[in-house]
Amino acid sequence: MPSDENKPAPEAQTPVKPPAPADGGDSLEAPTGPSVPLPDPGASNTPPPKKGGLRGLPIFKNLWLIVFILVVLSAGGVVYVAIQSAKPTTTVSQAGSLTDQQLASLKGNTTLVGDAKQTLDVQSNSIFEGAVLLRSDLSVAGSLKVGSGISIPSITVGGNGSFGQIGISGGLNVAGDTALQGNLTVQKNITVNGTASFANLSVSTLGVTTLQLRGDINLNQHINASGGVPGRSLGTAIGGGGTASVSGSDTAGTVNISTGGSPPAGCFITVSFAHAFSGTPHVVISPTNSNAAGLDYYVNRSSSNFSVCTTNVPTASTNYVFDYIVIN
Repeated sequence: MPSDENKPAPEAQTPVKPPAPADGGDSLEAPTGPSVPLPDPGASNTPPPKKGGLRGLPIFKNLWLIVFILVVLSAGGVVYVAIQSAKPTTTVSQAGSLTDQQLASLKGNTTLVGDAKQTLDVQSNSIFEGAVLLRSDLSVAGSLKVGSGISIPSITVGGNGSFGQIGISGGLNVAGDTALQGNLTVQKNITVNGTASFANLSVSTLGVTTLQLRGDINLNQHINASGGVPGRSLGTAIGGGGTASVSGSDTAGTVNISTGGSPPAGCFITVSFAHAFSGTPHVVISPTNSNAAGLDYYVNRSSSNFSVCTTNVPTASTNYVFDYIVIN
């Protein structure tokens, strides 16, 4: 719009005289004097704006509000950048797929993938048709399942281990304590160099070089004494042409005596142990026929043998039978 300053001034209006009265009376004349211009009906009555320059524009009235908003936005941007800088940087690489040509080039070749500082992450299941060699440690986060046998030269279990069935072809060396909750079956020999403690031991055949029992012995079946047959030597009480024999072992057995002619009082037989005792054992003899019961018999004993003797003169050509038990 053109400025009001350049708008042409309104022309002076000629005063209009009032019409003469209709009755022919004297007409009224306007008083003489300076003429007063009448307002132009088409002209605007709004006064012209004051001259104040650019400061009078509305945008400068909100200038401080705009500056405050800009300062708040700048501070928010600085805080956001600081938070993003504090977060650890994670680089995610999109996994690519191997082409048929790349897979074919891996056959029959030793291919290095990455280095020790990188991690190969295989998201899908993997099947290896051939052998797999690991030159360093193997860490399994989940369970390890082996479909067939597993061969390990050396295994160390730091925590608890659970095995359904384990077979050991070589030696088994256990440095610490071993607790067996179930039955223990040993097909061959078992050798214990130290002390063995059993709450309940059931074996078909137990071979022990030295057995030390700190409690009572409860036997539900018989005691079968076995071992080497002792040796024998005849004494003077056997008489001329008399004989004697021993059946059994060092622990228990039978002495069978048949006197000859004119037997004197003395010892019939000396039984030599197959294995000498560490000390002088306890020897108990008992007559098993009436002839032996009629003798005044006694025993001479040592760590290596014992002798069956009589204080009265035995009868010639007579059979005397004794059983014996030897306990150290």
